[in-house]
Amino acid sequence: MKKFSYYILLTLTIAVLAACTDDSEVGTDTSAASDSNSTSGDIVLSLPSDAVSLDPHGSNDSPSEKVRSHIYEGLVAQDENLEIVPELATEWEQVDDTTWHFTLREGVTFHDGSPFNAEVAKANFDRLLDPSRGSTRAFVLEMIEEVNVVDEQTLEIVTQYPFAPLPGHLTHGAGNIISKALIDEDYQYALDEAGVDMTLEEYYALRESGGAEHEEVASQISEFTGTKAEQHPVGTGYLQYEDRQPGESTTLARFADYWDGPASFDTLTLKVVPEAGSRVAELETGSSHAIADVPSSDIARIENDEDLSLARSQSVALEYIGINTQSEPLDDVRVRKAITHAFNKQAVLEGVYNGAGIVADSPLAPNVFGYDENLETLDYDMDKARALLEEAGYADGFSLNIMVNNDNPERVDTAIWLQESLAELNIDLEIEQLEWGAFLDATGEGKHDMFIMSWGNSTGDPDNALTPLFHSSRLGSPGNRTFLENDEVDSLLDAARQESDTEAREALYGEVQQILIDEAPAIFIMHPQYMNAYSNRLDGLTIDSYDQFNFKNATLEEE
Repeated sequence: MKKFSYYILLTLTIAVLAACTDDSEVGTDTSAASDSNSTSGDIVLSLPSDAVSLDPHGSNDSPSEKVRSHIYEGLVAQDENLEIVPELATEWEQVDDTTWHFTLREGVTFHDGSPFNAEVAKANFDRLLDPSRGSTRAFVLEMIEEVNVVDEQTLEIVTQYPFAPLPGHLTHGAGNIISKALIDEDYQYALDEAGVDMTLEEYYALRESGGAEHEEVASQISEFTGTKAEQHPVGTGYLQYEDRQPGESTTLARFADYWDGPASFDTLTLKVVPEAGSRVAELETGSSHAIADVPSSDIARIENDEDLSLARSQSVALEYIGINTQSEPLDDVRVRKAITHAFNKQAVLEGVYNGAGIVADSPLAPNVFGYDENLETLDYDMDKARALLEEAGYADGFSLNIMVNNDNPERVDTAIWLQESLAELNIDLEIEQLEWGAFLDATGEGKHDMFIMSWGNSTGDPDNALTPLFHSSRLGSPGNRTFLENDEVDSLLDAARQESDTEAREALYGEVQQILIDEAPAIFIMHPQYMNAYSNRLDGLTIDSYDQFNFKNATLEEE
């Protein structure tokens, strides 16, 4: 790593990528939020990346969810202990192995004034799973076979097979609910734009019947579905959409008719500030009241400022280097293992991330169900790396590219570290820095050899930590950007998600982890510790286990 310190000097700031944090209450006094005399105001949160989609059934990325989480709600949520708690549903029960009943909250209205009920909830799940929507989030709830309206306040969900983690999966943003009026408007627009001579009612009936005819129509309208939801999103959340300047900011306003009482401030502006040092400066000058992803190099800077506070916690997320298993010569497992052996995880954790996390042995964090502490890992060993490359016939080296999103200097520095290490093996690694949306598109289409990304495991269950990243049904944009196709991995993951016996399920996940280590489709770098910061003028803000900000009970003191 002779040149690494030189490259670090070229990097102006270092940012922590958006992923999961433990639930931590940033402000402690939330009583002011319900006080009619509490201070109103305009709160500004600076984020490193803009939302890709404002449609909850749209893109599956953290920057988008940081905007959507204030607009929408799901049937259930998670508390600070990752326990399932009521949201739009007040009660739920598993009637039999595959049938669940949810009692829905009464008196809930959408931002457009329309009521929430079982018909609306059904319309949302039908839309999420409709092939015409082509949702990259549908996999989260793909086990749902049918959704039925029992009565106005009772929803029935039937799964294709026993699936115990269903309530946990419903806490994912894919389960968030939008207005049925908006759904209808969206579908009608898609039918009209695609030139399909069919009424909305006829399309819904066709969708219910399924079959080839529906697939054909779904294909015709797929280009246009989601348009109206993007232009003016409508949910039941405590904030409603007001304005958006793509690439710059999104403004949300207080929803006066929120079922749990309105927020005490007027607006929340989510400002896009890609450069990490600029976000810290925003906080110091008072231009922003909270910022996401504090650079680990700026911990002391925040903590030494008496007007600012730092929120930091250990996550269950995974930071990893993905390897395209279908790109030559990376289609040779010996080459993938050699590259893994050439990466010094501990050194990168200390040198790039300033120790803000723990080294990852597998995709599962140690505190996640299913983690196996007896795994045989591929440790840092340059001699083994050289031997494997020689065995594979690549002792003279080759060229690769690695893609990183340009708003995350820590990823860039990690890529530089790997570049320096691979150079010792005669491997020329080109680093390509892309804007977040372009990065997702390129890696989703397999235009990479390698990439650096994170996965937040946003349900806290091993199924969501492993299936999206490594099941062959998820190739590309749905999550499996390593393009791994392994029948044994698929079989074990399918069996584990249906297994109701806890010990048997745990054993299945242990097998999967060892295979993934042996197949080396990714270098599991670390389970990061994430940091956000806020002004001490801001009280009542909470940040949940998945790094989502909640300003519902926030107040902003006057300067």
